[in-house]
Amino acid sequence: MNTIEQDQLLLKGLAENDKKSIEAIYRLNYTMIQTFVLNNNGSVDDARDIFQEAMVVLYEKSKAPTFSLTCQIRTYVYSICRRLWLKRLQALSKFSIQVESLEETIPVDEEVEEHEKVNNDFILMEHAMGKIGEPCKSLLDAYYLQKKNMQEIAVEFGYTNADNAKTQKYKCLVRLKKLFFTQYKMHN
Repeated sequence: MNTIEQDQLLLKGLAENDKKSIEAIYRLNYTMIQTFVLNNNGSVDDARDIFQEAMVVLYEKSKAPTFSLTCQIRTYVYSICRRLWLKRLQALSKFSIQVESLEETIPVDEEVEEHEKVNNDFILMEHAMGKIGEPCKSLLDAYYLQKKNMQEIAVEFGYTNADNAKTQKYKCLVRLKKLFFTQYKMHN
């Protein structure tokens, strides 16, 4: 099933209040909107509000028999959220530029495309982390996500000292990079 067919099914589901369709639209689009709002003077709560408003707009449109989506749902949701957020910023006087002139200088499709590229890179990195094996997966997780220092990692993983833990972390990173770039070349 291609993206257009999938989007049509999701829209139909949204119009019928199908929980799975609503969750899928949320899952496929929310992160992109949150990133946009956070990068443009907003908070996580702002992103949630804007996304909810966009979902209401999309829901209303999906119920209209004359509505026909001429782009992907993600492009449509993004452009609604972007417009809503820029109007809110304008109202708060954080933005002095007119929304209309800004829309001419920042094409929506380019931003969506850039977000999709970053998102795909994250997916590839998750796959690489899944293939790296132990103890590398746990060690990198401890260092980068749990923010543990080398001494704590040495104790936890049974290395004789922090320098040995650091050497192992470096070897794990080299393996992770190899796995990531092997996948990256296959997908690009």
